[in-house]
Order: sequence, then structure tokens, then C-alpha cells
Amino acid sequence: MSPRPKPPRLSLLLADVDGTLVDENKILTERAAAAVRALRQKGVRFAVTSGRPPRGMAMLVEPLALDTVIAGFNGGVFVRADLSIIAEKTLSRTAAEEAVRTILDHGLDAWVYAGNDWLIRKKDAPHVAREAWTVKFEPTVTDDLARGFDRAAKVVGVSDDYARVAACETALQERLGAQASAARSQPYYVDVTHPEANKGFVVEYLSRELGIPADEIATIGDMPNDVLMFRKGGFSIAMGNASAEVQSQADAVTASHTDDGFAKAIERYLLGEEGGDRRSGGSA
Repeated sequence: MSPRPKPPRLSLLLADVDGTLVDENKILTERAAAAVRALRQKGVRFAVTSGRPPRGMAMLVEPLALDTVIAGFNGGVFVRADLSIIAEKTLSRTAAEEAVRTILDHGLDAWVYAGNDWLIRKKDAPHVAREAWTVKFEPTVTDDLARGFDRAAKVVGVSDDYARVAACETALQERLGAQASAARSQPYYVDVTHPEANKGFVVEYLSRELGIPADEIATIGDMPNDVLMFRKGGFSIAMGNASAEVQSQADAVTASHTDDGFAKAIERYLLGEEGGDRRSGGSA
């Protein structure tokens, strides 16, 4: 889409977490936390959304003083800052079953998040240890992923073969159609959630619940599943580590998450006087 100028008023920033809010080590930097505090002092609210389960964002509540709804599983579950559930949207059993079948057919590993459980097939599979460290809880190893199909909030396909993940994303979208939303949340993850559990819906939900017009909501992210929220909000910022495809869908581009790109975006586009057109300033 063509870059839009920054609206005259922005009342909320909605941020992705991994690859955006936190650095390459999954750490919230002091500069990022300070930028959020500065936003609040200017009267701009702050919210987060992620493919992570809500429990996997609990460590952000205190340092960011989160007081808005937290959208886990790309909008599949909305919780308060104390992680009590406000609303949730789970996959149908048919959709969960077809998602796992498609993921395995494409040679990816499959995970199922159901309730507070994270179900996996192999403890030593790629990214399991890293994910457990990131979300701060351990998975349940089982030969029967179907035990989670009746309450699945998210099914994930995992592989370090990025082309295979991209091909699986396309196949999931084709096979599931309107039954589910399927999009890559990392080059090595493809997430399958309820059809209304996507980051575009998160923008609509926050707009309605907080009484903030969608065109006063800024969004920032780095992956294809962030593009839907780019389109729903009034001003979008892509991270410098985002692909060229994702960057082309944003109104502005900041530095990488390895270079405090999140904080730099706030400082330049939301706290400063920068207009925000990608073509006039490059990355922050």
C-alpha cells in the first residue's frame, strides 16, 4: 500500500512483541521501557499483541505498567494485566485437526496450545527449549495432540526450513479457508488461530473497548501476521528486521530490533515531529 502521513492525533500504540518490542535475546531494553513511559506522559496509551500465550507476556506487565487488554495468540485470547480471561476464541475441532495434518504433511513439527497447556510431540524438537525460555513455562510432551483439539487456541507449525514454512502457510490458508487464520509469526513459525483471532481484529477490539478511533491507533511489527493490524490502524511502522514485503505494507520503517528499533520508532514518529513517510526519511 502507499505510505500514509502520520495522523494529526495518535491515542494508542499497539505493538507486536517478538522481533519488535524485545531484542534478539527476547529482552525488553531500558530504552524501550523508557520510550513507553514517555508515550504515556504524552497521553498515548500502549498495548501489546503476540502469537505468544498470555502467560508468555506476564513478564512485560510490571516493567511496562500495562493497564490495557493483552491480546495473546494473535487475538485468540484477551486477558487483563492479572491474566484473567476477558474473552477467547478457539479453533473448531475440525480446523485444529486439519491444521495439524497439514503441518505434518509439510514436514513441520506441530504444537497445540489449549487452555493453559502447551502440547508438543518431542522435547528436543527445534525451538522448544527457546520457546520455553521465552514464555517462562514448560510444555507437555504427548503422542496425542488430539487431546487439545476441543479447546485449541492456537496450532503452530515449526521448522528451520523457512521455504517449507512459507509453503505450509499457503497450504493452510487454502485448506482451512474461512475456518481459521493462518500466518507466519516468525520465519520458523506458522500460527493457526480462530478466523477472528488475528491482529487486525485486535485493532478493532481495542478501538471499540477503549473508545479510540481506529485511525488514532499506531501499530508496529515485523512479520506477515502484523500486516493485518497495519491495515486496520491509522499509522503503521515496520521494523528494520522485517522482510521487504512487510516493510512495503507499512507507512514508516524503523531500525532493527537488534538496534532498539522499537524505541527509535517511538522517539521519531510518536514523540517527535517526524511526519513518517518512508520515502522521506528511511529507517529511524
